[in-house]
Amino acid sequence: MNIALRLTEMARKYAQQRAIVAPQGRDAQGRVRYREMTFAQLDEESTRIAAGLRQRGLIPGMKLVLFAPFGIEMISLTFALFKAGAIVVLIDPGMGRRNIFNCLKEVKPDGFVAIPAVHLIRLFSGRELRRTRFNICVGPRLPGTLATYRQLVQSQTDGFVPVQSQSRDAAAVIFTSGSTGAPKGVLYEHGMFDAQVDLIRDFYGIQPGDVDLPGFPLFGLFNAAMGVTTVIPDMDPTRPAQVDPKKIIEAINDQTVTQAFGSPAFWNRVGRFCTEHNITLPTLKRALSAGGPVPVHVLERMSKILTRPGADLFTPYGATESLPVSSISASDVLQRTAPLTRTGKGTCVGRPFPGVRVKIIEITDGPVRHLSEVKELPAGEIGEIIASGPSVTREYYQRPEATALAKIPDGDAFWHRIGDVGSLTPQGELWFCGRKAHIVETAGRKMFSVCCEAIFNEHPRIYRCALVGVGSKPNQQPVIVAEPEAGEFPKSEHSAAQLRSELLALARANPLTEAINEILFHHSLPVDTRHNVKINREQLAIWAAERLHRPSR
Repeated sequence: MNIALRLTEMARKYAQQRAIVAPQGRDAQGRVRYREMTFAQLDEESTRIAAGLRQRGLIPGMKLVLFAPFGIEMISLTFALFKAGAIVVLIDPGMGRRNIFNCLKEVKPDGFVAIPAVHLIRLFSGRELRRTRFNICVGPRLPGTLATYRQLVQSQTDGFVPVQSQSRDAAAVIFTSGSTGAPKGVLYEHGMFDAQVDLIRDFYGIQPGDVDLPGFPLFGLFNAAMGVTTVIPDMDPTRPAQVDPKKIIEAINDQTVTQAFGSPAFWNRVGRFCTEHNITLPTLKRALSAGGPVPVHVLERMSKILTRPGADLFTPYGATESLPVSSISASDVLQRTAPLTRTGKGTCVGRPFPGVRVKIIEITDGPVRHLSEVKELPAGEIGEIIASGPSVTREYYQRPEATALAKIPDGDAFWHRIGDVGSLTPQGELWFCGRKAHIVETAGRKMFSVCCEAIFNEHPRIYRCALVGVGSKPNQQPVIVAEPEAGEFPKSEHSAAQLRSELLALARANPLTEAINEILFHHSLPVDTRHNVKINREQLAIWAAERLHRPSR
């Protein structure tokens, strides 16, 4: 069940097919130069690295933090670590220095496989990080490291056999983005990765030979296990909202890309550029977007840009702890569900993947010892979303209290509390209404963020907005913090008053938002570091309280 053996299987079947294509600067004419690696080469290189790691003392079960740029080396190292039996620790470098060090303190790694800059920081950090003994440098060798990537690639593989992992064996610890709290390490098992690959491949009809441009590194790892070519995008994966559309379009055209994944912020930027310059993407069979609700205006632009017959954009829903849960296509949204979203029903995230079960339960804050202790809500009623399935993770690493709070036992099975609220239709479609932590409680009612915000997002001058609560529950004051479109921020008190009046008129016209009497304007709403789309409403609530001179909790 070792997930790395899926790469070996792809190498056996599609030896000479390109596994990875990575940009390597430009030639004299300004054209991008690409470095390529076949599946056979990737499998051989990762096996050599795995053998070298074992020869230098790696013991199966060691926790090794991988810090390397998304590219050939990072993909090869990941599969090498799996083959050697290590537990790969992945921490989002964009989450900030304090969060990163808190994650490292929590996981207590046995070593680092990282670029020189990370090793230098490690050497001058706390005693625990300096004491790690199994350290590999992805670059020039530094003191305190056992070997470099290049040295490992030269290793002999005589007698090396990949670890024969079991389904329940730990494969990785992947930290959440921490967008609604402290980042937590999610323990992934080999069987869970295996199930993820099967679910995503079969649901979307992904075939060996497809060419994918993943704006999120994890999907590059999925590709190698599916026989799909990965084209490394020329971008900073931690800043998808700042992606250069010209570089993305160039790579798609150069490599005849058939699939691409990006956060809503990624596709918003690429889609706007394509619309402004009358560019289409005729090679793409499908685009994928996740990380947060995809605005209708993004779906509308992409539906015009994806011109290949049958092409569509899909929005898989899930979380680090439970991916994937459900999915819907842009065409389905635009034809059926967008009008309901605009009136405040929420965002339809489609039907569950085969083998994945979803329930809506009564909203509760404390741990649930058994599924029988909670009330399952009927269709149409908003409550807490829980999911169960083969790719849903069992626990947070070294966090028993967080695990007890997030998991609901159900006989031999268990359910994950995603932390979101929503509803199910009688036909089994899931509607997302926001995060449970972002519910605003006022005057005996609950206000759900995504439902309320949609009312104001309909204004042509508003790019996005956030509902926040000022004061203490259950007597919070609901406030909308709106980010106008570029060039539309009010330039005077009079223009601000006019725009505020128009937004309040929208609020009074809908019973979901009629209680909102305060509108604040913000130049750029704070968002998460992973997908650049999840709005930091906790931070905005403090900001709004300061603007309104009220305490915030």
